Amino acid sequence: MLQEYRNILVPVDGSYGAELAFEKAVAIAKRNESHLHLVHAIDTRAYQDVSSFDNSIVDEITDKSKKRLEKYVQTAHEAGLEDIDYSIEYGAPKTIIAKDLPHELNVDLIIMGATGLNAVARLLIGSVTEYVTRSATCDVLVVKTNLKNELIPERQLGKQSN
Repeated sequence: MLQEYRNILVPVDGSYGAELAFEKAVAIAKRNESHLHLVHAIDTRAYQDVSSFDNSIVDEITDKSKKRLEKYVQTAHEAGLEDIDYSIEYGAPKTIIAKDLPHELNVDLIIMGATGLNAVARLLIGSVTEYVTRSATCDVLVVKTNLKNELIPERQLGKQSN
């Protein structure tokens, strides 16, 4: 019996690892005729300690995220996937990805890159991917290879994609 996934969540942050996860997620969603939900979780806690905190910082990040997510949706449509949407969430990415969205969206699979953009935060407070794999109540696929299953060097995984 094959496992079928109906609701797939893919966190994207502009990193190469997230790009690989997105590509694999599209392929899996097409095979399973699944709904694909993309999310960019903006960690607003990082800006709370800035004395001159200005909403324009979050607005700028939100605008960039929206444009990136819309490109992902267009790419998925071009690949033949129709059942796709996205959201931009604010708060603690770990909790949003591992607990909040899976519960709200009835997610049965999370597909994410092995590492994201923020190496400093990963060293200080731990990887979002590591937390999600430990805490999510659904299956988690951690992507380390491209669509040809070629291992991507660790130094490339942390780079931002265009």
